[in-house]
Amino acid sequence: MRAAVLHGPRDLRVEGAVAGNVGPEDVSVRVRLAGLCGTDFRIWSGDRSVRYPLVLGHEFLGIVDAVGSAVTRVRPGERVVVEPNYSCGTCALCVEGNRNLCLSRTAVGIDVDGGFAEIARVPARCCWPAPATVAEDDLLLAEPLAVVVRAVARGLSSRTDTAAVVGVGTLGLLAIQVLRARGVRVLAVGRSDRRSDLARRLGADATHTVTEGALDAAAARFAGREGVDLVVETAGTAEAVEHALALVRPGGRIVLTGLPHAPSTVSFFSVVRREVTITGSMIYQDEFGEAIALLARGAVQGAPLVTHRFSLDAIADAFAAHRDRASIKVAVVP
Repeated sequence: MRAAVLHGPRDLRVEGAVAGNVGPEDVSVRVRLAGLCGTDFRIWSGDRSVRYPLVLGHEFLGIVDAVGSAVTRVRPGERVVVEPNYSCGTCALCVEGNRNLCLSRTAVGIDVDGGFAEIARVPARCCWPAPATVAEDDLLLAEPLAVVVRAVARGLSSRTDTAAVVGVGTLGLLAIQVLRARGVRVLAVGRSDRRSDLARRLGADATHTVTEGALDAAAARFAGREGVDLVVETAGTAEAVEHALALVRPGGRIVLTGLPHAPSTVSFFSVVRREVTITGSMIYQDEFGEAIALLARGAVQGAPLVTHRFSLDAIADAFAAHRDRASIKVAVVP
């Protein structure tokens, strides 16, 4: 089989590879579609260290090609979406229900070979049967959607009726839809108005750009009070955390889903004085099934976010397109 193999920073080669034997609890998946995200780009560029050689790709779906002798969860010929993170199951964090925080957690496409290949081998527990009615472009967003489902659940309360989403990339546009599916009014906040129309089409009640300034005033107008009840931050920058603090009301909640790699200048005086709750949200625990269910009933759309498609042979172009301001989700078709 053929795969895009990363041999070092920016050294990505499409070449023949050995798929490996299917273990008793493993599944061999013939990949139909794989998504490229910021984590893939950081690994490709060398900003995130991994062991080489490595087949990237942790957002993917395909058809089960073969199953191990102990597998009953899926069968050959079945279409599946891969949940790429799995924990050890035995450490204190796993036992207490925090398996997403497991220090021995394995990520397909990061710690072991992933989906930028014709065939991927994964544990059977990572495979979710895909509803026949859901298009592949929608299913491609199941993994980041699960991230957002968890983030929203960590911030919502019974009294929440207004929210702001900071960032209108993949996670932000999915968060807008999840919040709307929960009946919440949403203000979408981005660095520019380039995706404002799309944000509105996907459910945002209003949009605002940081270049327009006065985020606190915009949030107050939208909420009809001091600010919004909940802010879901998805941009992953230090500035986005500051923007979230400007949008939230006293006593409100902020959920951080992005992973800022630069120091923040957050004023904790403001956090304490206004009793703002700041919560981190790391990938997901049991939200993957709910993400697929949201796609199945049409409450969330993934297809409008897929802006670029490339063959496996053109994967170098896929990484270049990821940096294009016009791209949202880049897809690779092995």
